[in-house]
Amino acid sequence: MNLVSLSALSPEDIGAIWRLVASPGVHLQGTVAWSFEGNGIRTRTTFLKAFHELNLCVIELPNLLKTGERVCDLAGYLDPFYDIYVIRESNHERLAEFAASSRRPVVNAMSNAGHPCEVLTDAYFIETTIGSIRKVRICLWGPPTNVFRSWHELAGVMDFSLVHVCHESFHETVPNVTFSSSAHETVDVVITDGWPRGTEQLSSPLSIEDLSRMGQPVLLPTPPFAVGGELSADPRWYPRFAGYEQKKLLLPVQRAVLRHLLAT
Repeated sequence: MNLVSLSALSPEDIGAIWRLVASPGVHLQGTVAWSFEGNGIRTRTTFLKAFHELNLCVIELPNLLKTGERVCDLAGYLDPFYDIYVIRESNHERLAEFAASSRRPVVNAMSNAGHPCEVLTDAYFIETTIGSIRKVRICLWGPPTNVFRSWHELAGVMDFSLVHVCHESFHETVPNVTFSSSAHETVDVVITDGWPRGTEQLSSPLSIEDLSRMGQPVLLPTPPFAVGGELSADPRWYPRFAGYEQKKLLLPVQRAVLRHLLAT
């Protein structure tokens, strides 16, 4: 079983992962192949801590999927040495091809098409602090990103509705997602993400006025956020900012993902 995209999971898988978040810690046996492209300060920190807390051996394989070698050959040669792969790789298609070729679980630690562990964490936060993910009114604000595409996938798997506010040129047909060009309804949570390069002219920053029109929802910006970019005001002064502490959940959720995939 892999976690390359959230659409590959079932509601039962997600429930099992979330139940493991609060379960007692365990020590596992196994070796992780770790390949991490870019900075990813928070994701890197929490995955490395999760490996340590689970007593997993870690071998770093820089730029694992950047070689010209076929992914079937990479998997064939490396699988005997590893129990699980955790890979941050911009090329989602190559990551998915590798996962399909490997006999070991593969975790997407972020690609250009998805950020499943980040979204599982934020959804767990909503589920445990605000209300059932199937009932909480969630708004995504800004042009489509890898984070937002993972939210679209999660909405399809868990069968809940999302509102996605962005310029009309980005509107598309996605199950469970209603696209809008402006904030016009009350919601419980607003999630932002950094704007992809080239979308700045078609994107409007989220303002305090927008939040007021939506009923003062919880604000959950995906870091690293930019004041003057996707946010017009510093979220620290907004009374319903989810806060820095919210991202501490990355560690227990990633730890739970590893436990679930290794068990299955």
